[in-house]
Amino acid sequence: MNDHKAVLAEYLQTGREALLWKMEGLSEYDVRRPLVPSGTNLLGIVKHVASVEAGYLGDCFGRPFEQTFPWFSESADDNADMWATADESRTEIIELYHRVWEHSDATIAALSLDTVGSVAWWREGRRSVTLHHILVHMIAETHRHAGHADVVRELVDGSAGWRADNPNLPPGDAQWWVDYHQRVEQAAQEAAGSAGEP
Repeated sequence: MNDHKAVLAEYLQTGREALLWKMEGLSEYDVRRPLVPSGTNLLGIVKHVASVEAGYLGDCFGRPFEQTFPWFSESADDNADMWATADESRTEIIELYHRVWEHSDATIAALSLDTVGSVAWWREGRRSVTLHHILVHMIAETHRHAGHADVVRELVDGSAGWRADNPNLPPGDAQWWVDYHQRVEQAAQEAAGSAGEP
């Protein structure tokens, strides 16, 4: 791979690994349970990102993934790709994501960054894309959902951080975080008072 492609592939892989790491050590219930009104949950995020990546780095470049997804069929419920049914195991979804990685990585290796593809589900006039464009899009998509996973994991059990070997957080103890939270809350209340909010 050339340097530009290698950098893009590295950022994509970092996001992929962050998504899976957010589920480590959790029960079946905790990886599936929705903790915000939109129903966002950790396993559903992985299922969604795997499915989307298979489309962008497969179908769009005439390299369809080996499997079709029933959750994208015309008869599927809305948001069926954003949660796992009781019959869909965590192992099966993680294995799906790994197979998608392999397929996507083969596409990235086989094509040049200026290879033209087409995104059928984008609006007319925007469908023609390059591999470079789609890699940037997929990195943004993956890292956006990794951010969602950060918040959901913290709601599950208080765990926070970017990844196991680099949490990217101040090294404070539990009391430091309580004090920090209070400082942020106090600043929010003072700002609201200054703006004349009740």
